[in-house]
Formats: sequence, structure tokens, C-alpha cells
Amino acid sequence: MARDFIDREFHAGNDIALPTICLAEMVYLEERGCIESGLPSRVLAALASDDTGWIDAPLSRAVAEKMREVARSQIPDMPDRIITATALHLGVPLVSRDGRIRLSAVHTVW
Repeated sequence: MARDFIDREFHAGNDIALPTICLAEMVYLEERGCIESGLPSRVLAALASDDTGWIDAPLSRAVAEKMREVARSQIPDMPDRIITATALHLGVPLVSRDGRIRLSAVHTVW
């Protein structure tokens, strides 16, 4: 379902925003051997290219303000709250398989 959603958005000419904290998490997970080696580099290359449809969504003051709308009791992990707040700030669905995020009020796709 998530892959279909992303493919549909790309084919419709829409960009997919990747919160920058996800990039930091990918580097961390690569260092720990939890994800495929080289994945962060490939994602960074896709973000640097003008024709991939991937864009970065930086942590900003506006995203920090949106974090107030993400209940810490529902999503206690700070990076997950930032990711959720980024989707709220941008007004877009969030592609996530995280159970807590999917149970929150943010529109999720998975």
C-alpha cells in the first residue's frame, strides 16, 4: 500500500518529502548495521537530484511549533514526533508503519 501510494504520487507529478531527521536516523542505523550499507548515500543522492521527486523537509521553527499538536502520551519518541509534526506542517499524509504514529490523529499510509 505504501509503495503504491508513493508510486501514484510520483506519477501524478507530486514530490515526496523526507524529514531530515530520517536522514540522521538512517546514518545511525547504518552505523549499527540495522539497515543496508549504502542506503543513506543513495537517499542523499536521490534528494540531490532534481528529477527523482524526493525532497527534504528540514526541521524548522514551524515544525517545532507543530510538535505541540502531537501528544507526547501518544508518540513519546522525539524523532517520531518530529516526523509526525513535519507531516502536519506540510499538510500531507505520513507514510509510516510505526504503530503509535498510525494510531495517532495524523493521516498515515501503510
